[in-house]
Amino acid sequence: ERAAIGELLFYDTRLSNSNEIACASCHHLELGGDDDKPLGLSNAAEKHIVNTPTVFNAIYNFRQQWDGAFKTMAEQIEHKLINQHEFNNTWGQVISALSKDNDIVRMFDEQYNDGITRENIIDALVEFEKTLVTPDSRFDRYLRSDGVTLSDDELEGYRLFKERGCVACHQGVNIGGNLFQKFGVFYNYIAERGDIRTADFGRMNVTSRFIDEHVFKVPSLRNIAVTAPYLHDGSAETLEEVVRIMGVTQLGSELTEEEIEQIKAFLLTLTGEYKGNPVGED
Repeated sequence: ERAAIGELLFYDTRLSNSNEIACASCHHLELGGDDDKPLGLSNAAEKHIVNTPTVFNAIYNFRQQWDGAFKTMAEQIEHKLINQHEFNNTWGQVISALSKDNDIVRMFDEQYNDGITRENIIDALVEFEKTLVTPDSRFDRYLRSDGVTLSDDELEGYRLFKERGCVACHQGVNIGGNLFQKFGVFYNYIAERGDIRTADFGRMNVTSRFIDEHVFKVPSLRNIAVTAPYLHDGSAETLEEVVRIMGVTQLGSELTEEEIEQIKAFLLTLTGEYKGNPVGED
């Protein structure tokens, strides 16, 4: 019941100061849980500074955001409501707006002893986000011996994924999302790209430690086939491109075209299901 309230709030533009942006404006659940843009929508005059990560399976991430600024989803929601790029609002305004809606008031009163409060709005949204998991990818079913076989290219891509070292960072239930890593271990992609921006400093923006320069939370690879463009700056438009970049920057290896295609074939097996349908297929 609390998740049901959270789902309503996820689509509610009254959370934003402009009354035009909802969580769903940037996290399209009928697509990949992101917004398909290099840099996300912004409630401010300037552009957003980072690529919008998918909200699917975020509950399995050990930190939230590219820079890992928030340990919990609740902390992240608290920040998003007041951040200029997201909702650019105040809790007083949000509570006031929702309190004029008799149906919302009734639902909160039924589930929370103190009705509509900042804490309860956050709790409802978190409960909904916990439901945004996408199990049963072809790879999941293959691992379970659930009547699914992988092609030769997919299996070779899986082998390369492990032997080349991708699995050193992309592992665990979320195939990533459980550690920090420097972007550019062997090759400084950001310097080569140029036009260095605040977001490019990654975790250093949170810790103020030079050792954290260009360090980011490793993203999950679940549903990666439907969450382009890639990287924190959205600069990689295709799976082939991001696999090639990762090979050079993180593995110190120039992958062949065949290896890139085989790793891509494996990555395509990581698309799970949401509400009984493959993610990205409404």
